[in-house]
This record gives sequence, C-alpha cells and structure tokens, in this order.
Amino acid sequence: MSSQTILPASTPARFDAPSPSPSPSPSSSPSSRPPAAAPIDPHRLRQAAGRAVAALKLLGNEDRLLLLCQLSQSECCVGDLESLLGIRQPTLSQQLAVLRAEGVVQTRRDGKKIFYRIADPAILEVLGVLYRLYCPEDESS
Repeated sequence: MSSQTILPASTPARFDAPSPSPSPSPSSSPSSRPPAAAPIDPHRLRQAAGRAVAALKLLGNEDRLLLLCQLSQSECCVGDLESLLGIRQPTLSQQLAVLRAEGVVQTRRDGKKIFYRIADPAILEVLGVLYRLYCPEDESS
C-alpha cells in the first residue's frame, strides 16, 4: 500500500494557497510596484489546457469521481470497490478500464484479485482540492 492518501476520513485535505500580495496603494510610487508577469506562451498554455480538460473530463463522471476518491484512501480490489461504493460490477469494470487506459490508475495482481491504485499525482492534488471545497468536515454545512 502506498502513502498516497489525501482524503482522510476524519480530516479534509488542506492545500493552503499562498496569500495574495497586497495591492499597491494609490500613493505608491511606480518603482515600488511588483514587476509585470512575463507574457504567457500561447502554445504552452494550449498544451496545458488540453491536459487540464482531459483530467476534468475523467473527473466529470460521478462513478469515476467516486472511484478515484475511494482509491485516494488506499488501493482496493474490484469487490471492495463494489461494496464500498454501491457501483454495480459492469459499470465499475467499464469505468476502471477508462481510468486504466488514461494512465490514471495502476493495477497489481494478488492471486485472483486485482488491486487498483491511483498512479497520477496530479489527480491526487485535484481530488484534494475538490474534497476541501465540496466535502466539508461538518456534515451540517
């Protein structure tokens, strides 16, 4: 089992964003303003956008999102995923095949069982942000 758990059962994942820098006051001199950001290379931006869209499409299916959230806790075999998530085996196999084909999950065999785990660290980070935003610790929120 790997140490990839990002959605702890008792505590939501925390990804602290850097604090925004204070905006210069109107009386600030031009020399005290932060330097302008370098222009973004449109070609690199388009490539990054394509990868982001592909990841979001994978997460855009409720069953796949539930599968990935569960796998972020620990690796699981198909039978465990079926009972934990209530996803019927044909749907489960179909969605796991999509995740495997996209390289998001990896498998290992132990006897007759196949165990799945998340292989893409970027997906783990996105899941952590989604958990923090949409799965508050206090269920009454």
